[in-house]
Amino acid sequence: MSTLPKLLTDRSALFLDFDGTLADLALRPDAVEVHPALVALLNSLQQRLDGALALITGRAREDLEPMLASPWPWPAAFEHGAVRLSYQGDAVTSRPEGLTRAIAAAEHLVERHSGLLLERKQTSMALHYRLAPSLETLCVNTLTRAIAHAPDLQLLRGKAVVEVKSTRVSKGSAIEAFMQEAPFKGRVPVFAGDDVTDEAGFAVVQRLGGEGIKVGDGPTRARHRCPSPEALRAWLADALLLPNTTP
Repeated sequence: MSTLPKLLTDRSALFLDFDGTLADLALRPDAVEVHPALVALLNSLQQRLDGALALITGRAREDLEPMLASPWPWPAAFEHGAVRLSYQGDAVTSRPEGLTRAIAAAEHLVERHSGLLLERKQTSMALHYRLAPSLETLCVNTLTRAIAHAPDLQLLRGKAVVEVKSTRVSKGSAIEAFMQEAPFKGRVPVFAGDDVTDEAGFAVVQRLGGEGIKVGDGPTRARHRCPSPEALRAWLADALLLPNTTP
């Protein structure tokens, strides 16, 4: 696996995950600390790339706006792509059937066990067990049973979290949709992420001739690796100094 590429040219399109990529993970999702210079960095990158920057995250927009900026200033795919905000500000939302049953099952677990945290979103849900790692199997099995008869739903396992979302959306499909629209169309995509949910994004950008960047440890199909969110932010800041010319 190679070191980080030099990517910022006038042909680049930049896609960035949030948790574990731009910001360090925390014991609870609401305890994540945002680096003071992050918003300014994202704004500078967006300007440098003529708008071709988007956040690709499993988070809900309502969770990220208080952390980053309100009103929301960048194109983004929230909830693993189920809620997508284009450069023009148009929003597309896809809510799967059967989600209510999964949420009810997760709520029952949270009521019975301390250390669990349920994150409710418009089109998906996430059950966090970072404070109760011994409950991992119980969480996975409970939600697996809850969606057994819901073909439009799938289970995703991440870093101390198990999520339920639509089978019809992914971070990869969200990136593909952006790449068909201005200002992303015709550019070379680059996607940085840290978790298994980002692997679909790596596959898409590399199939389209771009580059995937894995942040942190773990197996990945990405061709590049970055050790930490701090290192990625530093690399992005350094990239702003590169000549903006087509290779």
